[in-house]
Amino acid sequence: MSRFTKSEDGKTVTDTLTGLVWSQNTVASDVTFEDAVKAVAELGEGWRLPTVDELQTIVDRTKYDPAIDTDAFPDTESDWYWTSTPWARRPESARWVVHFYNGNVNSDVIYGEACVRAVRGGQ
Repeated sequence: MSRFTKSEDGKTVTDTLTGLVWSQNTVASDVTFEDAVKAVAELGEGWRLPTVDELQTIVDRTKYDPAIDTDAFPDTESDWYWTSTPWARRPESARWVVHFYNGNVNSDVIYGEACVRAVRGGQ
């Protein structure tokens, strides 16, 4: 049995392990950090960018290209996804990102481009 439960409207996925509710689809692609924040805000109240720890919980390291349950998250790009977590060496200008090709984590400058998945709950 999958730990992910898709909503009937096909817009969200609930992680039964963490209790987090995720946007089923990628919210935006190839956007700066500023545009990622705007894209999530447009979804409405309660939606936000995930922390790096939260985003890593949906990585499936038994899969690659993309490293995620594609039944739950069918349009996930094998690309970098933004998180809200600042990179300690440059907190004003860089954030942690998760790559869904293989689940790697790295930092990227906020004017770089990455994809966006939104989350509700937690923190």
